[in-house]
Amino acid sequence: MDKVTRITVVVILILIVGVAIAIKQHNKADSESRAARTVIENITINESPAVETEKVNEPKALPRLIDLGADKCIPCKMMAPILVELKREYAGVFNVNLIDVWKDPDAGSKFGIRIIPTQIFLDDSGKELFRHEGFFSKKDILAKWKQLGVRMDLAMPNGIDKKQD
Repeated sequence: MDKVTRITVVVILILIVGVAIAIKQHNKADSESRAARTVIENITINESPAVETEKVNEPKALPRLIDLGADKCIPCKMMAPILVELKREYAGVFNVNLIDVWKDPDAGSKFGIRIIPTQIFLDDSGKELFRHEGFFSKKDILAKWKQLGVRMDLAMPNGIDKKQD
């Protein structure tokens, strides 16, 4: 085998190894993304504010926590299980909404976000009360709601320990 052929074979082998590594990393990223999407799909996505009508049987408006993030953002992935827990444990006290700004870029503009994740706390009329950028722990979210005057003791009794952990 001459020198040119050897170099060609080595280059081809390097390319094959590089492609295999890239495919493996892509598949790993896809599986992580699918896992995050599964968690995020349990949260109401892009829920628009309710149209105000006067009906006797309509539930009262609740304060809302809007989380603007993306399913491929690491801090957003960390927030997803917290949001699922809050949605379940504090149903009837406040609503939890998640908006994926990579899938809905207009939402990022609408809310004027600079980084993700961003959490926006709204009162029952939709007025912004507080805004936080970055990861926000469950304990800190509940403390903020309490500071904003939302009564955490009104959580639905569903056998879940309501201590703020």
